[in-house]
Amino acid sequence: MTTTASPPTRTVSPPPAQQRRGLGLRSFGRRGALAVVVVAWLGLWTALRGRATLEIGGAELTGFHEWLDRQRDSLAAQRDTNWLLQYGVGGISDGLNATVDFLRELISEPAFPRPFPEIGYLGVIGVFCLIAYAVAGLRSMLLVLVSLLAFGALGYWELSLDLLIVTLVAVTICVLIGLPLAIVMARSRKVDAVVTPALDLLQTLPSFAYLAPLALFFGIGPAAAVVTTALYAFPPVVRVAAHGIRHVAPTTVEASRSLGSTPWQQLRTVQLPMAKRTIVVGVNQTTMAALSMATIAALINGPGLGQPVAQALQSLDVGAAVVASLGIVIMAVMLDRVTTAASVRGELATRRGDSARLRRTALAVGVVSAGYLVYLSRTFSWAADVPESPDLGTPIADATSDASDWFIDTFRDSTQALKDGFSYGLLNPLQSVLADSPWFVSATALLAIAGIIAGRRAVVSTAICELVILGTGLWNEAMNTLTTTLVAAAFTMLIAIVVGVWMGRGRLVDTVVRPLLDTLQTLPPFVYLVPFVALFAASRFTAIVAAVAFAAPVAIKLVADGIRGVSPTTVEAARSAGSSSWQTITKVQLPMARGSVVLAANQGLLYVFSMVVIGGLVGGGGLGYLVVLGFRQAELFGKGLAAGIAITALAVMLDRIARYAVTRTGRT
Repeated sequence: MTTTASPPTRTVSPPPAQQRRGLGLRSFGRRGALAVVVVAWLGLWTALRGRATLEIGGAELTGFHEWLDRQRDSLAAQRDTNWLLQYGVGGISDGLNATVDFLRELISEPAFPRPFPEIGYLGVIGVFCLIAYAVAGLRSMLLVLVSLLAFGALGYWELSLDLLIVTLVAVTICVLIGLPLAIVMARSRKVDAVVTPALDLLQTLPSFAYLAPLALFFGIGPAAAVVTTALYAFPPVVRVAAHGIRHVAPTTVEASRSLGSTPWQQLRTVQLPMAKRTIVVGVNQTTMAALSMATIAALINGPGLGQPVAQALQSLDVGAAVVASLGIVIMAVMLDRVTTAASVRGELATRRGDSARLRRTALAVGVVSAGYLVYLSRTFSWAADVPESPDLGTPIADATSDASDWFIDTFRDSTQALKDGFSYGLLNPLQSVLADSPWFVSATALLAIAGIIAGRRAVVSTAICELVILGTGLWNEAMNTLTTTLVAAAFTMLIAIVVGVWMGRGRLVDTVVRPLLDTLQTLPPFVYLVPFVALFAASRFTAIVAAVAFAAPVAIKLVADGIRGVSPTTVEAARSAGSSSWQTITKVQLPMARGSVVLAANQGLLYVFSMVVIGGLVGGGGLGYLVVLGFRQAELFGKGLAAGIAITALAVMLDRIARYAVTRTGRT
C-alpha cells in the first residue's frame, strides 16, 4: 500500500507585485513556447502524416528481436555447461523452486503419497490464526480466520495459499536483504548515494517490465515469479527502514554513546527498537507490492490466484474473474490490516495495560489448539479436505456473469456510443499525432516539450530514452502506449483536482472519502481490470478507465493534502477581501498548493502508465500486449522482451520529466 503523509501547514505570503509579474512572464513564456511546439508539430503532422512512422506488423521481427531470440536459445543451450548459469542462476532457481514446492506440499498441494498436504485445512487455519494473534492481536486473528474461510468458500483454497506462499517467500527475501542494507544506508551517506538511484529505478519500472528479462534467465515458473516479485517489492522496505533508523532522536543515540555503548549495541538496543514501528510499516508496503506483483507473475506461470484472473480476462469470463479477484481483494485487505496492526500492537498493548501473563496464557492455549488442529488434519480426511459447502464462488460467478451480460445487452448502444465518441473525438486524433507523425518529428517535439516543462536535464534523459526505444524497433507501439497514458493521466488529474479540492476544503468529506481511497490503494492492479471489462468489454477505453481508477486515489490524496496545507490565515484574508469560493480556490489555494498538484501529476502519471501497460491484456494494445504475446508465442519472445525494454525506457522518460518538473516548480 502506498502511504502519503500530510504535509505540515505552511504559511505562504502572497508574492510582491513585481515577483508576481516575473512568475507570470515566465509562465507565459513557457505556455507560449509550448503553443509554438504544438502548432509546429501539428503542421508537420498534417504535411507528413503516415511517413517514416516505423510501424511494423504484429508478426514482423527486426534484427534486434531476432538477436534477442538467439540469446534466449543460447542461454537455454548453455544452462548445463556454463558455470554461472548452472550454479549461479540455476542454483538460485533450484533453491527457490524447492522452497516453494516444499511449502506448497506443506499447506496447499497433495504431498505424495498423501492425498492431502502435510498440514490440511483445519491445521492451516489453526497455524495461521496463531501467527496472526502472536504478531498482531485478537482482531487480526479473527480477520485471518474469516479470510481463510472465505478462500475455501470461494473455491480457491489451494490457489489462495499458493499466492500467499509466493508473496511471503518474496517478502522474506526482501527483509533478509533489505534490513541489513537499510542499516548500512542509514549509517553511510556514500552507500546511500549509491543505492538510492538503484531503488529509484526499481520503483519507476512498471511491473510488466520485470517479466521478460527475468524469464529469460530463470525461465517460467515459481522461481521466476519469486525473483520478479522480490525485485519489484524490494525498495519500500529498504527506504522506509533506512528512514526510520536515520531519524531516531540524536539525543537518545548520543546518550547511549555517552554510556559507553558500542555502535553494535546502539543499533541493537536503541535504534532498531525505536525504529521498529517504521520498519514494520516498510514491511507492510513491501508486502502489498509483493502481492500486486505475485498476481501479475501468473503470466510467467507463477502459482496463485493471478492465473484464473489472467485466464478469465483472456476468455472474457467475467464471473470467474470476479470470484478470483474477490479472493485477491480479501488477501490484500488481510495482509494490509495484519501488518498494519503489527506495527502498533506493542504500543497499543502498553497503552491498554495488557497483562503479559494473560498474553502468555493465551499464546499457550493457541499453541495447544493449533497443534491439535494440525494433528486432526494429518489424521482425518474430513479435517484435511476443504469443505464443499458453503459454495459461494459458483453463485457469485453466475450472478456476476448474468449481471454483466444484462448490462452489456441493455446498454450496448450507450456504452458503444461512449467508447466511440471517446475514441474518435480524443484518443484517435492524439494517437494519430503521436504515432502517425514521422518518428523524428515526434522525437524532436517530445524533446522540446521536456525542455520547456522540466529543463535541460529532462532533455538529456528524454533523448537517451528515445534512442533506446528506437533501438527496440517499437517506436510506433511506444507512441500508442504513450497516447493512452497521456489521456488517462489527464482524466486522472481532472478527477484528482475536483475531488482533492473538495476533500481539502471539507473535513467531513475527507473523513468519509479517505478510508475509501486507502482501501482502493491496497488492491492489486489486476483487480481493477475486471469490473471495467464487465461494463465495457475488452477495448482501449476499458484499459484507460481502469488506469484512471487505479491512479486516482494517490493523486486525490496528494492534492487534498496540498490544499489543506495552505495557511488558513491566507484563505481567510482572501475571503475577507470579498473573494468567492471559486476565486479562493483558483487564485489562492491551487496556486499555493502548486507543488503538491505537480507531485500528484507526477505520481498519477506513473500509476497510469503501469496500469495502461497491464491493460494490454484487455484490448489496450501497445507495448503491454506485445509483452504478453511474447510469453504466449515462442517465436515472438524476442519482440516481447524488446517491448519490455521499451516500457522501461518510456517509464524512465516520463518519470524524469515529471520529477524534474516538480523540482523546477519548487524553485519558482
